[in-house]
Amino acid sequence: MAANSQIEMLGNRMDFDYSQGVTGYVLVLTRLITGYWFFHAGVTKLGGFNAAGYLANAPAASPLQGFFAWAAATPWLLEFTNFMIPVGETLIGLGLIVGALVRLAAFFGGVLMVFFYLGNADWGHGLVNGDLFGLMMFAIVGTLAAGRILGLDAIIEKMEFVQQRPVLKYLLG
Repeated sequence: MAANSQIEMLGNRMDFDYSQGVTGYVLVLTRLITGYWFFHAGVTKLGGFNAAGYLANAPAASPLQGFFAWAAATPWLLEFTNFMIPVGETLIGLGLIVGALVRLAAFFGGVLMVFFYLGNADWGHGLVNGDLFGLMMFAIVGTLAAGRILGLDAIIEKMEFVQQRPVLKYLLG
């Protein structure tokens, strides 16, 4: 399971060797659990999801309440949302489970979690809730290139097509 990764954080380049200790296994487990969570959420919504009630009834505490009300009242945007939430969650989860396009999946998973976090406005017990933890899971999985460990991204990155286009590595990992 040896995997090395180099990231730049706050202007400093850092090397990670996931083969030391249990770090790699914990990262793979985090990727798999987050992937299953989103895959299951998406699959259970396929064919019967309607975001109208969620959007129209966003709490007053939500900074996105006006946007959500507008989205609920705009037919094309509501239909787009009704299609993209289940399909997006399913594809994001699948990408994380198999370890393919992990950074891309983590980015879009993070975008969805920001909308869920701000849309739910479930801050009765403070600002830290399950949606914020979900956002952190996507940030961890994407930042630490979890797809390179026991995932298809490790294989995809070695393909000649990707080797000739190094910018594609930003979507992988």
